[in-house]
Amino acid sequence: MDNIFRDKVILVTGAAGTVGRELVRQLLPLWPGEVRALDHNESELFIMSESYRSQDNINFYLGDVRDLQKMAAVSRGVDMVFHCAALKHVYFSEYNPFESIQTNILGVQNIVQAALKNDVKRVIFTSSDKAVNPTNVMGTSKLMGERLITAANVVNPSSHQRFSSVRFGNVLGSRGSVIPVFHEQIRKGGPVTLTDPAMTRFIMSIQRAAQLVLEGAVLARGGEVLVTKMQALAIKDLAQAMIELLAPHYGQDPAALAVDLIGAKPGEKMYEELLSQEEVPRSVELQDMFVVLPAFRAIYREIRYDYPHSTGRPVERQYASHLEANMSLEEIKNFLLDNQLLPDEVGAAYTRSQSK
Repeated sequence: MDNIFRDKVILVTGAAGTVGRELVRQLLPLWPGEVRALDHNESELFIMSESYRSQDNINFYLGDVRDLQKMAAVSRGVDMVFHCAALKHVYFSEYNPFESIQTNILGVQNIVQAALKNDVKRVIFTSSDKAVNPTNVMGTSKLMGERLITAANVVNPSSHQRFSSVRFGNVLGSRGSVIPVFHEQIRKGGPVTLTDPAMTRFIMSIQRAAQLVLEGAVLARGGEVLVTKMQALAIKDLAQAMIELLAPHYGQDPAALAVDLIGAKPGEKMYEELLSQEEVPRSVELQDMFVVLPAFRAIYREIRYDYPHSTGRPVERQYASHLEANMSLEEIKNFLLDNQLLPDEVGAAYTRSQSK
């Protein structure tokens, strides 16, 4: 990956969140001039700052993306912005739509306005598969975020500013993901609550999510949405894999652990999409990503959407979790263990059982 980050001043919003924190961790070895880590969670930001006390090229800012003045101030002298701050829980967004608008839509607008005012060269917005054909408030707000970023690029006369989005699915192990929920239910002896046996999702690790955001910044030409390729699984298989791995660890019989079907929560989809059918004709396939080109091109400049590692194959269908091959139980178990999403002793026990 080209080191476009060396000596640059980089702002990360939502820096104390799961992806933001990992993004900062991966950025620092790339020799940035300064990383500005911004979050509105005072306690988490303090804890994070303590872990970087020996680093002299990172500074921490307490602030909210809803505050335009704060965003304008913290963006002064910045070369690049990674906008990770968002309300991400479907359930809470359904019952608190005004809050989602404030953070996920107006917050993006504030980032755009601050970047335009301060001549920030590159802005990367982290989006979600829920932005594709949204059926809930959170997804709709993320879609609006993408459109604001694209519009900021196509109506911008500045030839050296780039605004782009990176879209990915569920980051397993992140706060609020199903992993800690299933883990605690299994530890207590069940029941494990399952929404629907037919529900599927795209998944990736925290480390890979941050890595692809950085790669997206390198690839960005302006206005496009970079869609990461991901593995898909059935939620019921994830639950079963975790039961088989964790139940013996807590003295439980995997076969005796109850699974209760509770139905989908308000706003939840049965499957997730990373690329809609409408986007297919204007998409390009790369080795690790799809690129959705803007529906309307830049007004004041010509942008060449040329990318390395293009497959040269036309994109022919939507990219949705129910259309992809699901991971097997063994693949899910290896994913959980390889990414250290379960206690180390669980992995050691599983390795011993496989060697017999």
